[in-house]
Order: sequence, then C-alpha cells, then structure tokens
Amino acid sequence: MGYWFTMNITDFLATGDVAAALAECSDPGSFHLKKFSKTSGLAKKSTEEITKIFAILDDDQSGFIEKSELKLFLRYFCPQARELSDTETDSFVSTGDVDGDGRINCVEFQSLITT
Repeated sequence: MGYWFTMNITDFLATGDVAAALAECSDPGSFHLKKFSKTSGLAKKSTEEITKIFAILDDDQSGFIEKSELKLFLRYFCPQARELSDTETDSFVSTGDVDGDGRINCVEFQSLITT
C-alpha cells in the first residue's frame, strides 16, 4: 500500500477552492465535473497528483472507480457533502468511460479532470 492512501484529497487543494466548488453543486442535479474540477483546483493538478487522488477515490483499490464509489465523490472533499444522484453518477461514467466497461480507470479519470 502506497503512502498516499493515508492522505485526503483536500491535502492537494486549497480549502477555499473546495468550499466554493462544493457550494456550486450543493443542490441535487447541479454537479458538473468540469466546473467542479476547475473551481476546486483539480484541473490544475499534475499527473502524479491526479494519480494519487484517483487512488484515494478508488476505495476498494480495484484500479477502477465504480459507480458506488462515484456516488460518494463529493464526500471525499467534505464528509457532510451530498451524494451524487444516480443521474449525475451515470453522466460521470458515460462522459469518462472511454472503453465502455462501466467504470473509470486512472487514465480515463485524468482525461476527465484535465480536459
């Protein structure tokens, strides 16, 4: 197990940026990954940092972020944040799942965050 597994996503981002990003998507149905990534500062992170963030999101360490993990995406930034709706989760997967396996791998995640 790598050293970054004891880290939090917020170790990589400014508290104010995370708060602003969470505020933008606090209402159900208002989550847009590109906007969230830009506001939170995720979009500006290096490939190495995004890989570490991916490892945090990949709770079961399967090498993929499945829908069950994506539903909790916002809670990795703040435990009190809401869960993503099924529609938001499905949109997240359909936007990023290039190979069509129904989950997001690290390369797909990096592409989602940075483009």
